[in-house]
Amino acid sequence: MKYKLFALLLCCLFLPAVAFAEITLEDVVAALEAPFKAGAQVRIHDFQADFLQQSHLASIDRVQRGRGDVSFKFATEKAMFRWNYSEPEEQQIISDGTSMWVYQPENRQVIESDISGVAQSDNPVTFLSHLGDVSRNFQIGWGAPKTDSNDNLILQLQPKKASQLIHSLRLTVSRKAVVDFVEHQRSGKYFPILATSLTDPNGNRTDIEFQSIKQNTGLVTEEFVFLRPQGVELVRPADSYPGF
Repeated sequence: MKYKLFALLLCCLFLPAVAFAEITLEDVVAALEAPFKAGAQVRIHDFQADFLQQSHLASIDRVQRGRGDVSFKFATEKAMFRWNYSEPEEQQIISDGTSMWVYQPENRQVIESDISGVAQSDNPVTFLSHLGDVSRNFQIGWGAPKTDSNDNLILQLQPKKASQLIHSLRLTVSRKAVVDFVEHQRSGKYFPILATSLTDPNGNRTDIEFQSIKQNTGLVTEEFVFLRPQGVELVRPADSYPGF
């Protein structure tokens, strides 16, 4: 009797490891994309988070750190977003899905760009707008290592088309989101992206970690329109599309 009880306890202890071992790359990609596709059982319509950013500038071997908060609203055909930086200096990057504004209060200047005809999956600022189409836009494989210290899954992405802004991209995907999708055929309970690491063609790398994530809080469209303060200069470059 004691032996049977001991064997049962061992099985219970090792069940999570077995379940984790059965998770495939296809499972992770499906769990990542599912809550952003039309017809999802529970769709993610918006999310907010605090973020920590670390940028490594390859040409001068320098690291720059930043932080702030981010909001996204996922509409049917476009996404709206707002990145509010508090460090290293105040900056806002805002888009209503058609225009994008980069505002630096210290310079008393805002740069306005038309992004309606731009492939937004190809830009670090707008990448999160297209999580439902990741497998269409990128070749996806396991990261090295496959997991982080908390057993979240790491994916390595390469653009299917040559990109001027993205050489490679690593995504840390919530293990809770993947397990919930695999075991319960359910999506949307957890926001799937916990961190990103983007390397551009010049070897510069930008790492972003999301914290205090909230989703489906009912963000309104008005939050994603830039209202130019009095005395702030408006600049409209003809051929620019600012990123991080």
